[in-house]
Amino acid sequence: MDQDQANVDIASINEKIEKESAFVDILTNEMNKVIVGQKHMIERLLIGLLGQGHILLEGVPGLAKTLAINTLAKAVQGSFSRIQFTPDLLPADVVGTMIFNMKENEFSIKKGPIFANFVLTDEINRAPAKVQSALLEAMQEKQVTIGDETFILDKPFLVMATQNPVEQEGTYPLPEAQVDRFMLKTVIDYPTIQEEQLVMRANLDNSFGKVNPVISIEQILRAQSAVREVYMDEKIEKYILDIVFATRYPEKYKLAEIKPLISFGASPRGSINLAIAAKCYAFIKRRGYVIPEDVRAVVYDVLRHRVGITYEAEAENIKSEDLISKIINEIEVP
Repeated sequence: MDQDQANVDIASINEKIEKESAFVDILTNEMNKVIVGQKHMIERLLIGLLGQGHILLEGVPGLAKTLAINTLAKAVQGSFSRIQFTPDLLPADVVGTMIFNMKENEFSIKKGPIFANFVLTDEINRAPAKVQSALLEAMQEKQVTIGDETFILDKPFLVMATQNPVEQEGTYPLPEAQVDRFMLKTVIDYPTIQEEQLVMRANLDNSFGKVNPVISIEQILRAQSAVREVYMDEKIEKYILDIVFATRYPEKYKLAEIKPLISFGASPRGSINLAIAAKCYAFIKRRGYVIPEDVRAVVYDVLRHRVGITYEAEAENIKSEDLISKIINEIEVP
């Protein structure tokens, strides 16, 4: 394939992506009617939606996590359900159950709240392991088994789980293997003083805009397949692999000093999700090709829950983000 042909291809991909991604601004504007600030969270929600992944959001209560996914569901004409996780929740409360109908003398299936396009699971670390694993089967396989029947979940299917980092009483922390199923882990911070003033005013005089459905499910499904066509050069692939491999074998990347601080590195799911998230980010920025900045923009959200830290790192108050920063600063940008 000669250089000209490659250029032509990129030009046509670029044109297609620009057309397909026109809705991103419309959708963001619609969400901004209700959500003040939190640009990072909205962008990450879109990456999860376009990349067909799921998102784990960590932040103190009251930062509009529930509101964000509810608003997204309204703007996309999708169905929305919310499950509040508590220690006494059962798997049937999430996926559904068989109910005996005395009139007809037979069992019928009652579907649970997991059957929606957008599912918000509040405080996922409050539910016992059985419930967490029922949810994770649905996330991974995009299907649910009730009794002896298997149901394929509707597309798009996006799970947004929230975790409260403050209160750890009565919680069941998610095991590493389960956390790894989330495409992104996004940490949300407080709004700025100006943003909070706007939130306070809008709440007091009830002046939040009404969110209207601005995109159809079909448009989202089209965009999901268009994202896969975003061009990624071999140099960018190598860059992603270097970042992921540096979390496993830091000594090979002149980072021997961080080896004792890492208990385990990112899995192959890390590289796959980093590549998909970078493509989604390029798509949101209305570009048909991935640049190193796209990778750097999403690297923390994709890898922060995939790099384990040792007790030594904890004792020195070093977080996985600090280690990722060191890796990003060391590895050569293509």
